[in-house]
Amino acid sequence: MDPNVSFEVRFWDDDRIKVGDGEPEFVLSFKTKNALARTFGDGFLGFGESYMDKEIEIEGDFRVLFNLGHRIDFGNQSLTLMEKINFALLFLRNQNTFSGSRRNVAHHYNLGNDFYQLFLDETMAYTCAYFHTPEDTLEQAQLNKFEHICRKLMLKPGESLVDLGCGWGGLLIYAAQHYGITGVGATLSQPQAEFAREKIRRLGLQDQIEVRHCDYREVSGKFDKLVSVGMLEHVGKKFIPTLMKNASLLLKPGAPGLIHSIGNDTPFQDDPWTMKYMFPGSHVPALEQIIHDLAENRLTILDVENLRYHYALTIEHWLERYEQNFDEVCKRFDERFARQWRLYWWVSTTSFVHGGNRLFQVLFTNGLNNELPLTRAHLYRDA
Repeated sequence: MDPNVSFEVRFWDDDRIKVGDGEPEFVLSFKTKNALARTFGDGFLGFGESYMDKEIEIEGDFRVLFNLGHRIDFGNQSLTLMEKINFALLFLRNQNTFSGSRRNVAHHYNLGNDFYQLFLDETMAYTCAYFHTPEDTLEQAQLNKFEHICRKLMLKPGESLVDLGCGWGGLLIYAAQHYGITGVGATLSQPQAEFAREKIRRLGLQDQIEVRHCDYREVSGKFDKLVSVGMLEHVGKKFIPTLMKNASLLLKPGAPGLIHSIGNDTPFQDDPWTMKYMFPGSHVPALEQIIHDLAENRLTILDVENLRYHYALTIEHWLERYEQNFDEVCKRFDERFARQWRLYWWVSTTSFVHGGNRLFQVLFTNGLNNELPLTRAHLYRDA
């Protein structure tokens, strides 16, 4: 335990435990005996559900609390036998078959475009941004990300780009506007597809790019470049090889592709709370799995970049905007839902700073390509 950390734990019967000297940096309150039992019995799943139900409250700096949790690896606490059975059933029910993927995507991404507009910026990018400096605005950092990816892919006018899991179409639109590409994006979220299509029409780009409401496994054709930003972690462990196989089929020989995904340095147990409430069917892969499954499909790795801290900065922006609209979220849904998402932001931002989460961008080619630049100078010209 850090000797400089001071905090207090309060219980339902007014009993208190004080740790450290000075003013507590946070106060963790267990409002019921059940909340304490569930936290120690079911780990973060029990803690998370108790917080959602207002049986746990956190006052002060939540970052200190969750940083301590990451340091003691609280998320890997063993589940009870019943929770293990329930988690196994949840896992089996949420497999990313064609029908399962649509159901899992709808759970998180079909909450309404207006909900996401409460905390995203004008680009509607819902993935890690790229900060040239910590003072960059969220929108500038998202545009930086688009540019960084376009440079990695070495896009040229007239080339074709396929974007698997294109979200609200931000990257595809940026590439069309700034690099003159043609392209196809795929998303399983109907609201995302409708939003992207309307924006493409409004910008007069409909002759260059299109967004399809379809599964990534339903996209066909041959493309000069491929990108997938923030989708790999949603396809499930079983289907990561399928995504890599599709990438090899969609890319022309020697053509570059880029995978942008949350990951871990080593294999890590999926979190039951996140799987149940935020991202059913998801799996955060270890880097070794990503590399292995690329190589198995003769996709040759060129570059791996870890943008871990950039994601912490990104989520801090989202969290600030979310808190400003917390009451509105309560009105649109309910307070339990609003507290669920707040907890997700709290855990996520601290995990990228002190926990196991990483953000990998993996650049590769479909087989060997001996015509690529010898250095990375093209990434940083006039940056």
